[in-house]
Amino acid sequence: MHMADALLAPAVAATMYVASGTTAGISIRKLKQDDEAQKLPMMAVTSALVFAGQMINYTIPGTGSSGHLCGGMLLSALLGPQAGFLSMIVILAIQCLFFADGGLMALGANVWNMAFYGCFVGYYLIWKPIMQSKLFGEGMKGQRARIVLASIIGCAVTLQLGAFSVVLETSLSGITELPFGAFCGLMLPIHLAIGIIEGLITSAVLLFVHESRPELLQDVAAENASQPLKTVIAILTVVVLFVGGGLSLFASSKPDGLEWALFGNAEEGYSENMGLDEENFGVSSSVADTASEIQEATSFLPDYSFSNSDAAVGTTVSGIVGSAMVAGVAVLLCLAGGFFRKKNTPLAG
Repeated sequence: MHMADALLAPAVAATMYVASGTTAGISIRKLKQDDEAQKLPMMAVTSALVFAGQMINYTIPGTGSSGHLCGGMLLSALLGPQAGFLSMIVILAIQCLFFADGGLMALGANVWNMAFYGCFVGYYLIWKPIMQSKLFGEGMKGQRARIVLASIIGCAVTLQLGAFSVVLETSLSGITELPFGAFCGLMLPIHLAIGIIEGLITSAVLLFVHESRPELLQDVAAENASQPLKTVIAILTVVVLFVGGGLSLFASSKPDGLEWALFGNAEEGYSENMGLDEENFGVSSSVADTASEIQEATSFLPDYSFSNSDAAVGTTVSGIVGSAMVAGVAVLLCLAGGFFRKKNTPLAG
């Protein structure tokens, strides 16, 4: 769902930067009151996990499209909505600047569409109410069932909101080639399918954490931990390296939900959908041109590969380097902001 600059008018892009930036400022203020020291290593490793996970496009059968993990629900369930939102900003900014994934002018919109809904709407309206409810009973089985339910509903609903925002933003940008109703009719169903699959992936990760260190999950009754925190961090780190460095080589090459809606996949016998020209679509502006020049200068692994090379090792390097960058920046952000250190609480386990 990473939007390109050509899909936005500068005024719309600026508005989304203001909205996302304001939300980030409020999140930073809230986190400075936090005293959960164990969030620091979790923020690093889970942010890296989402970065790596977003490299894995999975095919949506029968459509000619693919989707990938968004990650907002996963991060907010583990870190809370504010820390999850800031983690998503780190992920999306690094993807944009160093891997040319998503437009620089569109970054504010991408943060809003991919992070705000999953982290705040998903947490406050779906995750928290379900986890604090009595659905499925009060035992461990009930908690597990609530985790699965909240993950699937949360991912499905918040991806629908993000997809609708993409349609709304492009419409407000005056891109006449994209009729509002037709674009909605393509974006919403495909992202519903993508969201359901993401919900299953999210629930699998959260169930692992629940079995290992249930106190790491937001709004879950504390139980006796079966694994030391360091072991959980180590296992997730191995998963990050495996996903980013190895599994990413097998990602689907089919267009993601947004690309599929815009350009279709006629080459493989599927519909042309909106039928836009991939080389010439949307709006152009001097702001977008400047943003593109900056992005070209900063992206040293464009499209998660070596420049002018299709070698598979470029994808592996991108997955490992990108995950490490995301983890490092997340830690630096926490240290610079003084997050999670109010009481200097030692890590358990």
